[in-house]
Amino acid sequence: MPRKKNNMGKIIAVANQKGGVGKTTTAMNLAASMATMEKKVLIVDADSQANASSGLGVDRGEVDATLYECISEGKDVHEALYTTDVENLDVLPAHINLAGADIELMERKKREFVIKDILAPIKDDYDYILIDCSPSLGLVTVNCLTAADSVIIPVQCEYFALEGISKLLNTIRLVKKKLNPSLEIEGFLLTMYDKRLNLANQIYDEVKRHFQELVFKTVIQRNVRLSEAPSHGIPVILYDAVSTGSKNYLSLAKEIIQREGES
Repeated sequence: MPRKKNNMGKIIAVANQKGGVGKTTTAMNLAASMATMEKKVLIVDADSQANASSGLGVDRGEVDATLYECISEGKDVHEALYTTDVENLDVLPAHINLAGADIELMERKKREFVIKDILAPIKDDYDYILIDCSPSLGLVTVNCLTAADSVIIPVQCEYFALEGISKLLNTIRLVKKKLNPSLEIEGFLLTMYDKRLNLANQIYDEVKRHFQELVFKTVIQRNVRLSEAPSHGIPVILYDAVSTGSKNYLSLAKEIIQREGES
């Protein structure tokens, strides 16, 4: 299992090129849970849909700078950081223009290292930096993996759950080999789990069989509160602290933080 080195902040990418697997939900709520455990956390929204930004109450119409301006205009990252309603949790928001960043990056020297360079001046200001990657394996996502110390891969407990994961794992292997030798898999996270369904249990068993100790002990259960919270611009821990979703993400935060403490 991956370990944090020294006292530097740890950068964790949350990635899966398959949409609708709970990637943004995980990035937002894991970040908020870590923040409530008195860790200083930044969430980097690297998805042009900017759902993590709006889900944490950032009004996209009112921000002057986002990750996109940092990439395309070389804007100072400090000018693109915003606080949230959760103490200890900041956000580097996204913008719809980020959808075109893959093409803009094509022409750049060291094009895979742009986001790593953007985050370098602030890495030590945070205990954890979580990157919500876009559901693609384009250059922006490769940048995120190059910047990250480890990757969380959400897997939903539904048909075709493992479809496409081999493609993602291959991308992670290539990034590790050519761009970021220290990149590790933090863990596979089972999401949208409903223990009453045979299928969910079959998928859980299949993922455990494939990836063994790389699967988090914590499972994220299906929970209405989790899907309601973003429309209020707050993570589930502020929306309904005693909900199943809130408890699940607190459990995941504890699992990751305790693991770091053992290193």
